[in-house]
Amino acid sequence: MAEFSQKRGKQRGEEGLGSAVDFLLANARLVLGMGGAAVLGIATLAVKRLIDRATSPPDEDDAKGDSWKELSLLKATPNQQPQPPPAALSEPLSPLVPLPSGPEGPADTGPQTPPRLSSPAPLCLTFQEKLLAFEQDHVVVPAAHVVLAKQLAGDIAQELQVYLRSKFPELPFGPLVPGGPLYEELQAGTTEHVRLLAPLVLEPGLWSLVPGVDTVAQDPRCWAMRRTQLEFCPRGSSPWDRFLVGGYLSSRELLGLLRKALIASVNWPAIGALLRCLIRPSMASEELLLEVQHEHLELTMAVLVAVTGVCEDSRLLLAWPLEGLAGNLWLQDLYPVEAAKLQTLDNCDAGTRQRLLLLLCGVFRGHPALGRLGRSHLTQVVLRLGEKEVDWAEEALGEHFLQALELLIGSLEQGTLPCHFDPSVNLLSGLQEEEIDAMGYALYSGLRAPEGLLQVSGN
Repeated sequence: MAEFSQKRGKQRGEEGLGSAVDFLLANARLVLGMGGAAVLGIATLAVKRLIDRATSPPDEDDAKGDSWKELSLLKATPNQQPQPPPAALSEPLSPLVPLPSGPEGPADTGPQTPPRLSSPAPLCLTFQEKLLAFEQDHVVVPAAHVVLAKQLAGDIAQELQVYLRSKFPELPFGPLVPGGPLYEELQAGTTEHVRLLAPLVLEPGLWSLVPGVDTVAQDPRCWAMRRTQLEFCPRGSSPWDRFLVGGYLSSRELLGLLRKALIASVNWPAIGALLRCLIRPSMASEELLLEVQHEHLELTMAVLVAVTGVCEDSRLLLAWPLEGLAGNLWLQDLYPVEAAKLQTLDNCDAGTRQRLLLLLCGVFRGHPALGRLGRSHLTQVVLRLGEKEVDWAEEALGEHFLQALELLIGSLEQGTLPCHFDPSVNLLSGLQEEEIDAMGYALYSGLRAPEGLLQVSGN
């Protein structure tokens, strides 16, 4: 009996709320006009949904996605200009002005100016055409820029190589090799970093790799480098033993050494004068960054202390500024294998997967809410889409761009984006809930109006 009364009361409440909404909208049409009533109706409907959600048990699967959709709906509603109230019936109507009648006599035979032709209406471009225009304006790097950037990066690498050998002759560094997207035609715009690998030459048989999940940090992205054979080669026999922490080669100690050297010891003004550019080490970033300013371009180089070929393993490990317990571990760099995989897929069917990745990087980098989704996140999305046997011609580029947005929305709703080469690594684990909500709303808005997404990123 109590349950029946509760249901009946709830039904009466809903009927009363519906009657109030109908009465409000009926009067709004008289005062605000049809445009204002439409805006008021959408806002009233959103408030009613919020009330229903607060009084009903939440659905955990669709709660976050529905909130992004409703927020996108409210913010996408155009602001209507308020219409003046209808004139009172007692006010007199303005008299009609009679139109001037044409002359009854013969027409004037004097010279007449030809009618001026109106300018043609602007063409309505499709999203595919706007996407290709964005690619030309914000993604494609001029060939002259590429040549000059490669020349500067190579010259700086040579100068830094000479400095390391003279400053630390006891530490065997390998050849410093510039690389990255600029060298593989994967540069999205002119702001991406040039990677400058500074590899360590380790003694074979003295080092072994330990997975990060087996360490105290329990981080699947990382690896620990353990010193072995201490009974035959005691501590101190390797030049890298001075960077051991608890029996492991510390990436943090090496980063600290090179940071001090790059900031305080290298004569960058002299090197810049020799190369006709201005070189300054970045003081704000925890990474080893060099900011290069040339007359015709600006360039950022990331010096990456790297280890490869340990125990005949092909993994590329980087000394990265990690936080917490993982501070002494080495981060596995998957960029080389990811770039090779995309190139292999495109070579099989002359596809546009790499172009899609560059477009996503260019759009997301310029968006205030989507900037946290970097190349590593977007590469996983393109790899998941790229392995499907579908049409990857240029004509389907816009369709695949929207599919990438849908895939990212689903990943954000689930809170997981697994790595293609290591599914145990979740690339969204470092994002805050507020950041995920902001990205979800931006992606929903972009999916509804993708042209607006291009406009925001292009400004």
